[in-house]
Amino acid sequence: MHESQDLSPDSLVVAAGRPDRERDAPVNPSVVLSSTFLGTGPLGDGDRGYGRYANPTWEPFEDALGRLEGSPEPALLFSSGLAAVSAALSLVPLGGLVVMPGHSYAGTVQMATELAEKGLFTLRLVDVTDTEATLEALSADGGAADLLWLESPTNPMLGVADLPTLIEAAHARGALVVVDNTFCTPLIQQPLLLGADLVLHSVTKYLAGHSDVVLGALVARDAGLRSTLLHHRTLHGSIAGPWEAWLALRGLRTLALRVERSQASAQILAERLAAQSAVERVRFPGLPEDPGHERAKAQLKGFGSILAIDMAAGWGRTGAENADALVRALHLWMPATSLGGVESLIERRRRHVAEPESVPENLVRLSVGIENAEDLWADLSQALDALPAHGG
Repeated sequence: MHESQDLSPDSLVVAAGRPDRERDAPVNPSVVLSSTFLGTGPLGDGDRGYGRYANPTWEPFEDALGRLEGSPEPALLFSSGLAAVSAALSLVPLGGLVVMPGHSYAGTVQMATELAEKGLFTLRLVDVTDTEATLEALSADGGAADLLWLESPTNPMLGVADLPTLIEAAHARGALVVVDNTFCTPLIQQPLLLGADLVLHSVTKYLAGHSDVVLGALVARDAGLRSTLLHHRTLHGSIAGPWEAWLALRGLRTLALRVERSQASAQILAERLAAQSAVERVRFPGLPEDPGHERAKAQLKGFGSILAIDMAAGWGRTGAENADALVRALHLWMPATSLGGVESLIERRRRHVAEPESVPENLVRLSVGIENAEDLWADLSQALDALPAHGG
């Protein structure tokens, strides 16, 4: 669907990226399996040439995601979320300064830290919920940041950043702004419309939505930035497979329904978990007592489908031990990493060695899927009730 229409995002996920409307044309794009393409031209604009440069199977998804994020440019699909992170960090000049939340996705922080240790740039990790401290980091020691990396809500601490203020301040200092929008999806938050230069997605998560592909994407505000990132993707070879791209587009079609269902259930579960004595803290911006609640209300179109709980100590065990016991006692919830699929996933995040030490040992992240909310609660409830029986 190429014509410009003023559609709501929940219609765009269904309508965008369709083939042209011609007699007997398919309603869905096809998978193109080819490593090279015919041509006698100079390999300029519009020439596909070779499978590392372009594939027609990528284009419908890239068109759809670009429109969903409010960009005049198509998105760029990458082989993984971290491949997209790598491309975005390549925009930092040698010796530049990157400001990043310390509680960003662990893979992002690990990559940035390793690049900084090699001397490619200086990295300042901040508490992005502390607006003043983040502003100070953008121009501390007499030098201005070259790139501000934002994640809101953060993974896995669910901290909410003041995006409009931070984006404006970063631009005033000449910095590019990247926002990882994986948790929210463009249905809940559109950072480009707040002024961000670049939006990142782990397409593996909500956009594809079925835990069956590994992909990433970047959406740029302007053609020049997109061209730079396209060159990086082509030269570094971090391209998507056509089957994965096709599956991601198919998953995108149900994004609005999946987000609507899962975030409604997340709200119910967060409210009930907050009343449990075995739960020390619930981290979810949809709760009025959450520190990020008012900021989230002002910036977001919903509170998302991810929550985290800090398990209390007791019954002869530490909070971390109770967190592990909770996960082991579940039947419907799946003890696995990742998020944003149709199935509900749960894990204690510090089981990953790359997770920052500032993430509490007893923190459990829950990715709420599309199952019946009462069934999800019944499973959590029985696992919580089983904790005393497993105590020493």
